[in-house]
Amino acid sequence: MGIFDKFRDQAKAKGRDISDNLEQEANERTGDKYADQIDKSQQQAEQRLGIDDDPNK
Repeated sequence: MGIFDKFRDQAKAKGRDISDNLEQEANERTGDKYADQIDKSQQQAEQRLGIDDDPNK
């Protein structure tokens, strides 16, 4: 694994962390009323950004 691979992996991990934090904040502010829509939007955003590495989705 080269140094650029490490940087890419770190950037993806940071992106996922930010995405998860934003999802959590949005759910807290809406009282989980729109949890399904927020989750779907988060998944789409992660896919478009290329940070969705979960093969189960």
